[in-house]
Amino acid sequence: MKSILLIGLGNFGKHIALQLNQLGHQVMAVDHNEERVNDAVDLVTSAQIGDSTNEEFLRSLGIDNYDVCIVAIGGDFQSSLETTCSLKEMGAKMVVSRAERDGQAKFLLRNGADEVIYPEKQVAKWAAIRYSSDHIFDYIELDETHSIFEVAVPRAWLGKTVVELDIRRKYGINIIGMKQNGKTNVTITPDTLLSEDKTLLVIGEDKALQKCFRI
Repeated sequence: MKSILLIGLGNFGKHIALQLNQLGHQVMAVDHNEERVNDAVDLVTSAQIGDSTNEEFLRSLGIDNYDVCIVAIGGDFQSSLETTCSLKEMGAKMVVSRAERDGQAKFLLRNGADEVIYPEKQVAKWAAIRYSSDHIFDYIELDETHSIFEVAVPRAWLGKTVVELDIRRKYGINIIGMKQNGKTNVTITPDTLLSEDKTLLVIGEDKALQKCFRI
């Protein structure tokens, strides 16, 4: 369990609060809008109404007591940047800030953010890959060149075993699991048989995955 300071309770911040709550973390939520704070109060450990660009208010939260500080402010980049910079100056251990454009990400990283969340860009990329191909069911980007895909079993692979296909040597990718009826099985052996009622979880370089599955 971690102690987390969440600043900004718009739609994105509220969704983060909900997920952190479900994971059992202690969350202090802050927003300048009283209505937003009231809407999220049941999702967090505690909440305060306040202006995060006010250094006195920010310091009163005891910044160095939090494992992670998340700046989820949207629509006001100046406030996001000021808050990010102040958090780091006050000794925040880890500052994660939201960006809405590439230029914002660069400024945030230069001014105190340890990492940047870019939800619109990340979701757009996921949606483009997921919905432009009928055989792609999910996608996780690991870094700039590697990903995990959930894909339908190619027709030419049906009825064959993992060892028969030898996809690691042929394509440079690995099968790390299979899903069937919503359940995941990560116990993959050379004798595992591929069938139409399963989907594959495969990992590898993006170029290799795209070539193998014609993405």
